[in-house]
Amino acid sequence: MIVITGATGALNGATADHLLDRLPASEVVVAVRDPARAGRFAERGVEVRRADYADPASLPDAFAGADQLLLVSSSDPFADAVALHGTAVDAAVRAGVGRVLYTSHQGAHPDSPFFPARDHAATEALLAASGLPWTSLRNGFYAHSLGWLLGPWRETGVITVPGDGPVSWTAREDAAEAAAAVLLADGAYEGPVTLTAPEAPTFVDVAAAASDLVGRPVRLEVVDPEEWVARQVAAGAPEPQARFTLGLYAAAAGGYFAGTDALLGELLGREPRGFREVLAG
Repeated sequence: MIVITGATGALNGATADHLLDRLPASEVVVAVRDPARAGRFAERGVEVRRADYADPASLPDAFAGADQLLLVSSSDPFADAVALHGTAVDAAVRAGVGRVLYTSHQGAHPDSPFFPARDHAATEALLAASGLPWTSLRNGFYAHSLGWLLGPWRETGVITVPGDGPVSWTAREDAAEAAAAVLLADGAYEGPVTLTAPEAPTFVDVAAAASDLVGRPVRLEVVDPEEWVARQVAAGAPEPQARFTLGLYAAAAGGYFAGTDALLGELLGREPRGFREVLAG
């Protein structure tokens, strides 16, 4: 049996759908914070259980009987994600889960300027110390983020960033499908596995692709990080949110998102989607 947490979200919800294309509903369980939102799975005959990382008592029963457990990472950028993940890992141990798979990030590293990447690295360390078989799905940075990171470039002809560096922008839909393939491989992947698109363009490359797409110049403007934060705040963004995003650009400039890996395409059996498709909309 495979237990999927966070199945009311876009990532693990899509993974659950891919599994249900291949497995009977009796072999899949979704464990979610609000079971009322998982009605579409219940309608397909999938067992729905309540599981909230912030409520440790809810987890052992939610994970019971799992040969494999897919743990989604916390979606709250300002929560104590490592503590929440640790609670889930401890519950997996108590429930006797056969294998834990965790939705991590390509840039997972304890020294990353992007603090969710530090949380992912710490969670991987918890998994390694748990004694359970585990797999960390180090997904590339989700390409749909470009939609808000680039701002209104079609109208202004300008993409403004506080730093540049290569990022292997990866379609979340592809990562979800690959997670299902890894789960169906039944333990063939051990420890961290990297799932990225085949290229890692810089924002200079993104601006060039945007220019080609609209048939007119789109200019990249790289500004001082503090100036960029000030502009974000002036436009209405809370300063903590702006500084959170600033860490992404600093990590990109530091090469934390630069690597690519062929495994995603191998799992999909096709070429993964590229950032140009995201720009084209």
